[in-house]
Amino acid sequence: MEKREDLLYGVLKIKQPAEKEGLRVNLDTILLAHFARPKNSERILEIGCAHGAVSLILAKRGYAVTGVDIQPHLIELAKENAAFNALDEMTAFQVMDIRGHKKNWQPQVFDRIVVNPPYDEPNRSNASPSDARATALHGAQCTLSDIVLAARYLLKNKGKLDIVLRAGRLAELFTLLEANNIAPKIMQSVHPKPGANATVVLVEAMRAASSGVIVNPPLFVKDGQGADTPELLEAYKISESEGE
Repeated sequence: MEKREDLLYGVLKIKQPAEKEGLRVNLDTILLAHFARPKNSERILEIGCAHGAVSLILAKRGYAVTGVDIQPHLIELAKENAAFNALDEMTAFQVMDIRGHKKNWQPQVFDRIVVNPPYDEPNRSNASPSDARATALHGAQCTLSDIVLAARYLLKNKGKLDIVLRAGRLAELFTLLEANNIAPKIMQSVHPKPGANATVVLVEAMRAASSGVIVNPPLFVKDGQGADTPELLEAYKISESEGE
């Protein structure tokens, strides 16, 4: 049985999947939840919510979130995590294949989508022998194109897509967004330390918006002495809801 572990210095306590049953919370999880800046009235969807960490962080900040994942065992874990943290009224988790988004929702029903997509596409990487890890890491059942197509259908006009992904896929993401009338609006690169190339990028894009991107200052995980930066530590804090 999985034990509960502290998330955000104990603000949340969650069970994580066993090694072959899914991915654990990592830095991308924390950064995505911190990067998203919803308003209180927004209807939010997390695609590929797994065991619920991003949705639960947003719920702890005061936002109501719907989380979907194709893997039933992870949805059950997300529901358990929500109940244990008294966030079951702020969250709704359900098993769903996002490729069937048109069967499950009317168009333009969400104000914001947050997603940490699979690390790579099936034809570009060697899939894990674990089906659960292959789904999360290699896009075995959900590609970046699938996510952008779903966002185009599900987001309201001026609705926002918040996404974290490997820096090497940025051009691919921007090409898909442009083809689907979703404009990148804010971008931030994440670097292991000063002088190192970015490993991850955070992007906020808007459906049916004009072009023009704000590039935020880079986020360095470690400073020149190897210590966690203030910007990184800020991402681990829970603040009051910023929305109006």
